[in-house]
Amino acid sequence: MKRTDFIRMLERNGWRLERDKGPHTIYTNGEVSEPIPRHKELKETLVRAIIKRRGLK
Repeated sequence: MKRTDFIRMLERNGWRLERDKGPHTIYTNGEVSEPIPRHKELKETLVRAIIKRRGLK
């Protein structure tokens, strides 16, 4: 999955950018944070794990 598509999915689910520094971009929903690697393409296993862990739709 493209990183930009995944970030759009996060933002639609109420997540917002916390910080953008280093090898990862950190998104938060106000309670927990999730690091997103800075690759153009994210591995499907990583995307599925984050979706399951955070209950995204």
